[in-house]
Amino acid sequence: MYGFKKKVYFAVAALLLAAPLLYTGCASSGDTAQTPVDKAEHSKTAAVQEEKAGATESSSAKKAGPEVAQAAIVKKKKKRKRRQRKSRYGENYFPNIELTNQDGKKLRFYDDLIKDKVVSINFIFTSCQNVCPLETARLREVYKLLEDRIGKDLFMYSITVDPARDTPEVLKGYMKKFDIGPGWQFLTGKKEDIDALRVKLGLYIKDLDEVLPDGQIDHNISLVMGNQKTGQWMKRSPYEDAKLLATMFGDWLTNWSNKNSAVGNADFRKSTGLAVNYSDGEFLYRTRCMTCHSLGRGDGIGPDLLGILQRRDREWLARWIMEPNVMIKEKDPIIMEMMKKYNDIAMPNLRLNKVDITNLFRFLESVESGYDDSAVK
Repeated sequence: MYGFKKKVYFAVAALLLAAPLLYTGCASSGDTAQTPVDKAEHSKTAAVQEEKAGATESSSAKKAGPEVAQAAIVKKKKKRKRRQRKSRYGENYFPNIELTNQDGKKLRFYDDLIKDKVVSINFIFTSCQNVCPLETARLREVYKLLEDRIGKDLFMYSITVDPARDTPEVLKGYMKKFDIGPGWQFLTGKKEDIDALRVKLGLYIKDLDEVLPDGQIDHNISLVMGNQKTGQWMKRSPYEDAKLLATMFGDWLTNWSNKNSAVGNADFRKSTGLAVNYSDGEFLYRTRCMTCHSLGRGDGIGPDLLGILQRRDREWLARWIMEPNVMIKEKDPIIMEMMKKYNDIAMPNLRLNKVDITNLFRFLESVESGYDDSAVK
């Protein structure tokens, strides 16, 4: 009899110990963290209960009278407002440094330039012989696509990394070269302040920030777009398509708030030809050349390239593409003449090699042999 009682006692004790675990849904002994699914179910149940409570509260408020109903609506709005997260990329994160724009106007980086704004920020210097001219030309395409919004709900800033040489007057002249209109600001300031800002924006690489023997500043490609209010920021490359950059800047970062957006209002259900495989040569043309040149559509920032292989000696042309900065220093007569015609905008050295040149020439030959301007829009 004693043995039977003992067994019953242990069985009851086991059930009592297991009860809390069964109640919480844990399958093993000890404390076990809820799985994401458990949390989701719990959140769902809580949300349903909260919605029911809100509905009951609103119903009761309506019965009680208009004043109580209004108070209930205000209370509900306050609850929703409390749930909104404040971006950590605010005044406590960004340095509120003083900068000067191309017109000599003093501006504070956080207070005047980015607070509650959707912005595009890149770092350049006007005497750059490498990627800066291409970056500026690409952003000029973005500017042209969004021109009616720049300075209103979208803001573009180019900040020099060479403030000693890039005075407001020099920056204004640089804008004129690229035919840049109002709304896009070019800025200068103290070197140490600008470097601190580049660090905060994640665009500073110490090993790449040095003055080279030829006076050039070695710095990384630096373009960032962001919505300060929501805390959304993204690094981009100037080699990307201008329409893609414009969509990211004008639509993604504004949460598709622009009702006139060509992309937002487009119907892609019957689209064809979205997947395209470019040759190496066409890829180079589209990412390196197309920003400043065209094929059969007339001059742009630089000359039309249709027929270029017949107009120029191939050896000379290959060298010009691979080391334009060297040929400019040598004052090649053809280049000097071209620069006069095209606002003294220097051809950037894009670090292309002989294989790249061969692929690019093959693509130009294919276009010239069966010219179809729709292929390179």
